[in-house]
Amino acid sequence: MKSSIRTALILVMFASASWAAAPLPTVTVYKSPSCGCCGKWVEHMKANGFPVVTHETNDITPHKQRLGVPTAMGSCHTAEVNGYLVEGHVPAADVKRLLAEKPNAKGLVSPGMPQSAPGMDDLRKIPYDILLVGNDGRISTYARH
Repeated sequence: MKSSIRTALILVMFASASWAAAPLPTVTVYKSPSCGCCGKWVEHMKANGFPVVTHETNDITPHKQRLGVPTAMGSCHTAEVNGYLVEGHVPAADVKRLLAEKPNAKGLVSPGMPQSAPGMDDLRKIPYDILLVGNDGRISTYARH
């Protein structure tokens, strides 16, 4: 009887482990030390399961250039995750979708600072788009919020 209980417990442990989601990759963020909305976006990403490493810098431009952020698509902070750029206040759900779909692209951008995007927290729910930047430089709508 004891061995059957032990076997059942072992099976439950293995089943639980196989159902557990794989850990999310680390998001590396480059932001100004004085930007409050960037800090709120970092908290949004952490609350949605992403480990985050933050680099505070007064000049984010070299990171934007290195990652290929189109000039007119910049925002207040720049991030990278699994080889993709994430520019601005992109919702965590869109980043998770990007990582699942693995498109042939540079990454996602949320140009400017949409007032109802994560970290901006305007309760009016002002519509905004998340854009996909292709490796060829083409821009397409990825999500509408």
